[in-house]
Amino acid sequence: MKKGTLIDIGVNLTNKRFDKDREDVIIRAKSAALSGLLITGTNVEESQKALRLCQQYQTDFPNFLYSTAGVHPHDADHVSIDYIEQLKQLARQSQVKAIGECGLDFNRNFSAPAQQRKVFSEQVNLAAELNMPLFLHQRDAFEPWFDILFPQIDKIPAMIAHCFTGTKDELKQCLAADMYIGITGWLCDERRGQTLRDIVSLIPLNRLLIETDAPYLTPRTIRPKPKSSRNEPSYLPFIVKEIASITGLDQDVIAWQTSLNSEKLFDFTTKKELP
Repeated sequence: MKKGTLIDIGVNLTNKRFDKDREDVIIRAKSAALSGLLITGTNVEESQKALRLCQQYQTDFPNFLYSTAGVHPHDADHVSIDYIEQLKQLARQSQVKAIGECGLDFNRNFSAPAQQRKVFSEQVNLAAELNMPLFLHQRDAFEPWFDILFPQIDKIPAMIAHCFTGTKDELKQCLAADMYIGITGWLCDERRGQTLRDIVSLIPLNRLLIETDAPYLTPRTIRPKPKSSRNEPSYLPFIVKEIASITGLDQDVIAWQTSLNSEKLFDFTTKKELP
């Protein structure tokens, strides 16, 4: 695979599992054909950390790190009164490319469902106000999740179904709403990812994005098996390889098109002006 042809659109690089070797992880990503990383913000504090990482490494790794700003449903119970204003201030920074990770998670309900809906709706409205993409999370909550999104679909420039693991019908509904579909190492796990493996061929190349969701979801197809269970961006090519194996598409074609999708969607390397 050619160097500089992959973009990882979902990396939890602020996670403490990267504290000891974060710079080495970035270097390995660049050596593994990656041309960019989008660092996920999961609450205000983590979104601030993500932006600081982008700024910290801008000199050594120019135009390589970008981030999102948002509140994950797990953190919905803990938002401050002014959290939307804090997200808005973060979003004014040129490195911040999307609102999220936000959505609903009724699988674990680490936050109360009613509060999840409130915080999600407020972030959807924020993305519409700022004309920014939405980086979306959904687990065991598809219908209420989609119901919140639907009234704003025409007001939001793009929506990313991050780490998609849903059904065929859910995929069709997302595609009908012009969502981009993020595929992770979940695809590389035949034990729990068979449903996704069965439907990944239905995703048009111009709607496909690839992501590691590191440090989670390490591809089971990596050989030799890594000593650590921690996932990292340098493993992104294994996801491309698995997509190619299932769909019959050429790996370089997948890499090129998903990178093009990411650059178009997130306006990488371009400064933006927000209201």
